[in-house]
Amino acid sequence: MDSDGRYEQRVVWAVVDTGIGPLLLAATREGLVNVVFHATDEVRDKALERLASRLGSEPVEDPGSPLLAEATSQFHAYFAGERRSFELPLDWSLISGFNREVLRELATTVPFGTVVGYGDLAGRVGQPGAAQAVGMAMGANPLPVIVPCHRVVESGGGIGGFGGGLETKRRLLALEGVLPEPLF
Repeated sequence: MDSDGRYEQRVVWAVVDTGIGPLLLAATREGLVNVVFHATDEVRDKALERLASRLGSEPVEDPGSPLLAEATSQFHAYFAGERRSFELPLDWSLISGFNREVLRELATTVPFGTVVGYGDLAGRVGQPGAAQAVGMAMGANPLPVIVPCHRVVESGGGIGGFGGGLETKRRLLALEGVLPEPLF
């Protein structure tokens, strides 16, 4: 317990090299809590500071943690084309309300190799006029790739935005067979 009598949340992290660059993976006792793209030292340090302030605990590097080791294994299999979904416990504590509802709907109803429009996803959670709010929820996704916000696209055929950058979104959609592999 900490000095206020609350149980401190243990947060462990590791950086994993993937087909889209280094990803920071962070986990609590509940499950994977955060995935951060482009985890250079500077990005990693800022993400860890954010996690410390949000979760009230200084994250500890621990790539040998059973959950992080399993997550690393599943990410490697996904990027090798050997896995189509992730089977990991998730900690949803960094997101709430409408955003959590939309992300849970996305995670459970939009499988590998498919896409959904922002407006369609809004309709699925009973808010048919909330396409823009769905876009904001995708931008707030603390668990990208696992909760596949890259699969949400514009209804007119545009790729839409992406917190990891459009090139990363294109590469993820190509990996899943939704887009052709880039020629160069």
